[in-house]
Amino acid sequence: MAAPPANAPIIIKRKKVVAAEGHHGGAWKVAYADFVTAMMAFFMLMWLLNATTEKQRKGIADYFNPTIPVNRISGGGEGVFGGDSVFSEEALPQNGTGGSDQSPSTERQARGSTGVDTTDIRSGEAEERRLKEIEELLNANSGESSVADELLQHIHTRVTDEGLIVELFDLPGEPLFRGDSDEATVILQQLTRMIAGIFEATTNRIAVNGHTQSFPVVLAANPGWDRSTNRAHATRKLLEGGGLDASRMQRIAGWSDRNLATSNPMAARNNRIEVILLRTDRAATGK
Repeated sequence: MAAPPANAPIIIKRKKVVAAEGHHGGAWKVAYADFVTAMMAFFMLMWLLNATTEKQRKGIADYFNPTIPVNRISGGGEGVFGGDSVFSEEALPQNGTGGSDQSPSTERQARGSTGVDTTDIRSGEAEERRLKEIEELLNANSGESSVADELLQHIHTRVTDEGLIVELFDLPGEPLFRGDSDEATVILQQLTRMIAGIFEATTNRIAVNGHTQSFPVVLAANPGWDRSTNRAHATRKLLEGGGLDASRMQRIAGWSDRNLATSNPMAARNNRIEVILLRTDRAATGK
């Protein structure tokens, strides 16, 4: 084959690539989805503005406000918390609105307001304060005289769910009763007189419990039951003799050694009398 002439022209062919038609792409779908989402949000906003009250709109606005992570004032609703937040210190749950709601809806106007009855709570708190005051009054007798200080060594007080318990107990060499009898010593007479004078300022019912230490198992019969019961009745008589109305006595019981005060069952500390100023609800139920 003969070689081409040296001055032959060089031909370069350029192929033009045509892009696909626009309707075959996907960019327009993203834009359309954003448009539809915006329209849906707009119509939802229009519906909320028409279907909610001013308080509810404020609650919704607070919910979407990024500067208020938890709003303590308004929840925007009229349900059990009456439009307040669950974190409000002043709102109590309610089952209805009725006359207590400032702007109840039509379907809720005839439903009375019910919720937590704070009457019992307030009365319970008031009684708790009274019992604490009486306890402080008993303990405040120390310092008046050396005799009072010696008497208070036999007293231990505590406020429980049952009421104010004033525990009178034996000390080594200073028993409340003579020997194994139910005859009160001078110490117990002075203690009951002091307690009766302080309890006269109240109207609560009173219970008296008698307790004794354990006895050796070699005894043919356990005398603890009769002894604790008789001593409780002796204490009741001393309290009534000190000025307490006999009608205030709610319960007199002997516990024998079934409720010990110390780990040593035969310790003298277990010989004790409990004078209980009962709470009002306890006295009402007889417990």
